[in-house]
Amino acid sequence: MPGAKLRGRIMPAWKRSHAKAPEPKDREVGQLIRAQRLVCRMSQTELANALGVTFQQVQKYEKGVNRVGAGRLAKIADTLGVPISFFFEGAPGPKTAAGNVNEALGLIRTAGSLRLVRAFENMPTDARGHFLALVEILANPGPARKRGGAQRSKR
Repeated sequence: MPGAKLRGRIMPAWKRSHAKAPEPKDREVGQLIRAQRLVCRMSQTELANALGVTFQQVQKYEKGVNRVGAGRLAKIADTLGVPISFFFEGAPGPKTAAGNVNEALGLIRTAGSLRLVRAFENMPTDARGHFLALVEILANPGPARKRGGAQRSKR
């Protein structure tokens, strides 16, 4: 923040690098709180009520704007049904499996992707393959699709 001004004056360096400012790990913990809350199908308001804070405070935790204290993090972990270590190590278990779970949690950060996963889960088994093929075609358009032509499956 070089050149940051405070009412026409340059802000002192000690105010620009505040000791209590959130760190990257605070944002990561917030993202994990959000992902686990969505997995539990819990709203920000429901989590806030369980913690005794406002939903705006939960938003700040999830965005990493405010740090989460140790006691509050313990209560969040208990409410969401995970150990506190989940927020620091990710999913427990062998690193490959834990990496896959953490990657999956990263994919459900938005409400749209979580809705898509839930809809896929509720589809008839025979429709899942067709739906997956359609999504893959839309996600990775080939040259024919980019030109506006139709692609046909060779089955």
